[in-house]
Amino acid sequence: MSDDWTEQHIPDQHGRVAIVTGANTGLGFETARMLATRGASVVMAVRDVEKGKQAAARIAGDVTVQALDLASLDSIRSAAADLGAAHPRIDLLINNAGVAHTPRRTTADGFELQFGTNHLGHFALTGLLLDRLLPVPGSRVVTVSSTGHRIRAAIHFDDLQWERSYSRVGAYGQAKLANLMFTYALQRRLAPHGTTVATAAHPGAARSELTRNLPTALRMTVARLGPLLFQAADKGALPTLRAATDPAVRGGQYYGPGGLAGARGLPKLVTSSPASHDQAAQQRLWTVSEELTGVTFPV
Repeated sequence: MSDDWTEQHIPDQHGRVAIVTGANTGLGFETARMLATRGASVVMAVRDVEKGKQAAARIAGDVTVQALDLASLDSIRSAAADLGAAHPRIDLLINNAGVAHTPRRTTADGFELQFGTNHLGHFALTGLLLDRLLPVPGSRVVTVSSTGHRIRAAIHFDDLQWERSYSRVGAYGQAKLANLMFTYALQRRLAPHGTTVATAAHPGAARSELTRNLPTALRMTVARLGPLLFQAADKGALPTLRAATDPAVRGGQYYGPGGLAGARGLPKLVTSSPASHDQAAQQRLWTVSEELTGVTFPV
């Protein structure tokens, strides 16, 4: 498998439908843009529809906008109904949207915001749309994680919503670890069907709006060192695009930048933490996620 994979390696996407969450800015926008450039019919699933329309206007190709607030199960169900009605088949579901290092807040359904948005929201959306992917050979669910899945990261089953104490970094680590555990558990369920696969990716250190909730001092440091530490959003989107489109990709694989410490560089196959591969914890998280969202999967 080549490790010099660039935007030029994205195969022709004509005839394929791709849904990208959080597509109006940053990594999601670049992911949507490159897929549309290659011919995909792209749905930008975004919380702010007006901003989504402005972003869509900057992309040449077949691009539409769908309202989706991953912090609301009602919004997720409504969006899934709209998407299912508009698209009898879906080739790519790219779970890209996310929030990071926020002060403790809750979603409309009372979930801690980072866990509720990054994991539970995408868990529910995937489960509600999966019947549109399963009949499609070569379809994929790509979930964007982070190197943050290794930092103070554990699934706190005794306090998933961080009600007893709260750590911005720890909550982000839990959510990003959950993204990977979801991917691996989903792939095991998909494997017998032989049509759809689940993969994951991380952008490394890429410029995006996710740094806006960092503590002030750290945010200022990031701003000063950004040009040295961070790669542009179009480069940060390449691991996701490879996980979504490279014919050599297999289910359950994880892609990220190949440079120093996984922060920069072209996308390659990477490894995730031992905790992410704990199958008993994956199953427990899956069961809890079904209970919290009320969404069960057709696999």
